[in-house]
Amino acid sequence: MAFKNKFIRNELTGQSYRFLQTSADTNGRLLEIETTYEPNGAEPPAHYHPRQAEDFTVLSGELTVRINAEVKLFRKGDRFQVPAGTVHSMWNASKNETKVNWKVEPALDTEYLFETLTGLANEGKTKSNGAPSLLQAVLLVHRFSEVWRLASPPSLGIRLFFKILNPIARLAGYRATYDKYLN
Repeated sequence: MAFKNKFIRNELTGQSYRFLQTSADTNGRLLEIETTYEPNGAEPPAHYHPRQAEDFTVLSGELTVRINAEVKLFRKGDRFQVPAGTVHSMWNASKNETKVNWKVEPALDTEYLFETLTGLANEGKTKSNGAPSLLQAVLLVHRFSEVWRLASPPSLGIRLFFKILNPIARLAGYRATYDKYLN
């Protein structure tokens, strides 16, 4: 479970998270994180948050952001927002580390997603880019569908396909979250 000042780092992607305010701290109203992006990052999959708005302030470095089809570069001191339901991706394409203050409203259980993905990556249970295997992804996509969805393929198609694979993933021993990553 995330708590104030808890620090986690994904050893594969180099992205780190320091929790400043958690869902528990704010009665579910807000999740605030300071995140660090390593240099020369690749663009992650485009995604959206169905019920959450995000507010970002670049503390140092540069952050490349794709919102819908438009790509923008944000530098130290720049602030931008991503409304709920807006397709986006962000990465650090520069040669220097980038730090960002990141607020998510409402918090929901977003912190569990970060902790789970980071834990899986750090134990070597993901692909080399930090992405989970198909069967692990099936459970994560279902469990966290209120906080994170892939922009493509269409959500309905993924849900139907993953619904079929869900029991297979559980029988294979995968879980949507793991207590050891949430502690």
